[in-house]
Amino acid sequence: MISRTSFLALAIAAAGACVPSAAFAMASAELYSTKPYFYGRFEARIRFAAGDGVVSSFFLWKEGSDAANAYWNELDLEKFGANCSLQTNCYYGKPAAVHNQTASVSGNLCGDYHDYSIEWTSTYISFSVDGKEIRRETGATATAYAQNATAGMTMHFNIWPGNSSFGGDISKTTLPVQQFISWVQYSSYDNGNFTVQWREEFQTSGVPTDWAVGNWASPYNLSTHNEKNVSFVNGIAVLSLTSDSATGYSGTPPVDPNASTGTGGSPGSGGTTSGSGGSGGNTSGQGGATGTGGANTGGTKGNGGATGTGGTNTGGKGNGGATGTGGTVSSGGNTGSAGTITGGTKGSGGMTSVGGASGADGGASGSAGTGGTTASGTGGSAGLGGETGTGGTSTTGTEETGGTSGTTSTEAGCSCSTARSPGGFLSAIFILVLVALRLRRKEI
Repeated sequence: MISRTSFLALAIAAAGACVPSAAFAMASAELYSTKPYFYGRFEARIRFAAGDGVVSSFFLWKEGSDAANAYWNELDLEKFGANCSLQTNCYYGKPAAVHNQTASVSGNLCGDYHDYSIEWTSTYISFSVDGKEIRRETGATATAYAQNATAGMTMHFNIWPGNSSFGGDISKTTLPVQQFISWVQYSSYDNGNFTVQWREEFQTSGVPTDWAVGNWASPYNLSTHNEKNVSFVNGIAVLSLTSDSATGYSGTPPVDPNASTGTGGSPGSGGTTSGSGGSGGNTSGQGGATGTGGANTGGTKGNGGATGTGGTNTGGKGNGGATGTGGTVSSGGNTGSAGTITGGTKGSGGMTSVGGASGADGGASGSAGTGGTTASGTGGSAGLGGETGTGGTSTTGTEETGGTSGTTSTEAGCSCSTARSPGGFLSAIFILVLVALRLRRKEI
């Protein structure tokens, strides 16, 4: 929205007349960021001011646009008229020219809070309400800002009286009226991606750092911005349009039911507790996974940690890891649900080798025996979350070796080694008998 008195001559020409502000004795308000930003997404959650003749706005403006022979750059979202209509403006050029469109938006813009967004990049400019794009400009319009607003633009909010040429006919009986701002957020733009840089939620009673209030005349010179008409109450920035004799705001701002639904937000920290290992298990059971907090900076309350998983003991005979606990409460978030999953079921250990030591729990390879025929150890069944136990295959010889590990089964978490076949032994006996008979025949 036009915000500087040096543009008054153009406003007067459009209006066809100028009425001194003293005749109306009204005080308006403007709040703006002192730092300019180049390319990005500019967002705010606003409840615009109601009333015919009341203009209530959110806009970007290149500082110095109102200087003599300057190239003007401005992007507006403006409420106007008694029916609370919304207009978007791409205002640029030398001399300045406005390219406006009236938007079709559902919902009561003056009775409820809504999310408003302006995206400015090198190739396009778009306007959105509650996440729905209502206008997009490319080509010459995008170029006009990319080439002439290289120092960036500042964010502005204001409320002021209009007239019959724009905004409607103001009546002092309408006063006072207010525009309410729940939060403001800026995300930088690079290579197709937007990254949240900061978010202002107006939690202080005074003007926040890097913000300032206006003190100049409004368009059409029907009011002057007064710093007393910018207030910060209960986390809401309040811009008032009042009579000169009744500046300020002493009420309670309407509550924003979705005050934390911004798109940004820092992650909340979740729980990272590890569960203790099961009795006889080889591996400590793992506790709850790290909970992810709210995805928005100052945004939605972060969820706590995800439900902790149970133990993952490798073939352990005992229960798996202790029950994992859920994430601790993230900053501004809800408490994470506690994990209740029990770890793996008891895995059966390897069968005792004849002459050998017992197979380790969880189906580890059998220890070396001291002789004797070796029975294969059966690997333990895998506990829930447990690794598959592997049994040892049998080996030959009078002195038992541990044997190579049996092939791991993929069925039901069970791995078993293969027992030695007796066929080889019987074949050897048969051959010895044949040899003995042949030798006997030779002797005869």
